Formats: sequence, C-alpha cells, structure tokens
Amino acid sequence: MMSIFNIFDPSTSMMFSMNWISTIFPMLFISLNYWLIPSRWNNLWNFLYEFLNKELNVILKKKIYKINFISLFSMIFLINLMGLFSFIFTSSSHMSMNLSLAMPMWLSFMIIGWTFNTNHMLTHQVPQGTPNILMPFMVMIEFISNIIRPGTLSIRLTANMIAGHLLLTLISNNGNKLIMIFAIMLILIQTLLMILELSVAMIQSYVFMILLSLYSQEI
Repeated sequence: MMSIFNIFDPSTSMMFSMNWISTIFPMLFISLNYWLIPSRWNNLWNFLYEFLNKELNVILKKKIYKINFISLFSMIFLINLMGLFSFIFTSSSHMSMNLSLAMPMWLSFMIIGWTFNTNHMLTHQVPQGTPNILMPFMVMIEFISNIIRPGTLSIRLTANMIAGHLLLTLISNNGNKLIMIFAIMLILIQTLLMILELSVAMIQSYVFMILLSLYSQEI
C-alpha cells in the first residue's frame, strides 16, 4: 500500500525533485483574458486587490510596501489553489518552501530595525507598564517570541495545507468500495471539504501576508 504522504513527495519516479516545477504552474495557466482590460478576470483580481489594499492601509503607509505584500499573497494563494487540483504537487505544504519565504523577509526586518531604529527595537522588548521585577522575564519572552516568528509562520501554513489534503485523501481512498447511497454522501462531503479547502487556501495566504506586514510595522 502506498503511503498517504506520497502526495507531498517532491521527487518523481526518476528520483528527481521535479514536482517543485508546480510552483510556477499558476503563471502558465492564467487565462489570456486576464490581460485584456476590461475583462472578468481582471475585474475580479482588481476587486481582491482593492480589498487587500484597504486592509493594509491600516498597517502600512507607503504604496510600494503594500504592493510587495499583495504580491506575496498572490503567489501563496495561487500555489495553494493549484494544489487543490488532482495530481498537482502543493509546494506550500513543505516547510522548506514556506521558510524560504518567511525567513528572508523577517531577517531583513530585523537587520533594518536594529541598524536604523535601535532604540525603538530595545524599548519594544519591554511592554509599557511592566513591573520592574518582571522586566528581565519579559525581555526573554519577547526575544524568544521574536526569534520563532518565521518558524510559526511556516508551520501554520504547512500544517493547514497538509491537514486538508490528508483529510481529502483519507476520505476518498475507500470511495470505490461503497454502495451507491454512501458514494453519493461521500461526494457531497468531499464537495463541502473542497469548498472549505478553497477558503483555507485564501485565508492562510491572507494570514501570512498580514502577519508579515505587522512584523514590518514594528521596526
């Protein structure tokens, strides 16, 4: 019996990690109608862009920063979306992929913050109103919570992608052995799970973008 975790294996039958090519699939499958203005695809994406722009207005002030974070959201969301199709490898279900997105951005925030805004970074280690006796502990807690941020970002996205795919795989494995009435029920359940996974793909992309923007605002 094949392992259910084979769907997360980046290696192909030739023992090469060719499944990582699926990361660029979204760019290959974008409809040509998207580049025609106006079009339904363009209007849909503009609506999403305006929504994200309003959300980031509360956190970020400069337009160039907002464009960068919206681009990050678009990349993760399209990768998650393509992973919902059959036989397409989901690269965002791997820590190596997610950590390679979170770590450079977090590291650049830390370098810029400690280089150009040292006093603010130091004062941020102790929340306002902390009793003097608790200050050393608060510094340790804030330092540890700051260090593990890229890891928590990566684990959150990885765990949500793996959980949904495993659930769909486990439910569908025995579908061919069920009688008609139970097979119909199984199809309905899987349809609901696919809708849930579609929402998870968007929500996790949104959470990843918002948390990184919040981290950038702290510097």
